[in-house]
Amino acid sequence: MALTPQDVSRIAHLARLELQPDEEQRMLAQLNDFFGIVEKMSAVDTSGVEPLYTPLSAVQEVALRLREDRVTESNEREANQRSAPAVEDGLFLVPKVIE
Repeated sequence: MALTPQDVSRIAHLARLELQPDEEQRMLAQLNDFFGIVEKMSAVDTSGVEPLYTPLSAVQEVALRLREDRVTESNEREANQRSAPAVEDGLFLVPKVIE
């Protein structure tokens, strides 16, 4: 799926970027190249391939050091939210940015 110049303009608008026409053309080429690579990678059959936990596991056996999944810190929510301008039900309230 190739992007169009209109797609790049919309992405730039959403990202609050002001691109010059030559920048838009370069961005279009770069994004289409990127998505081309993604399409090639998606076409590769990876069934039966184990994921690498670390790049080292491709060349040697790596033992994972897993720890017990338990809470080790106390709840400091109230202390962390004291300086917030607005909090409700333990959540930070922020002003609406997107209309």
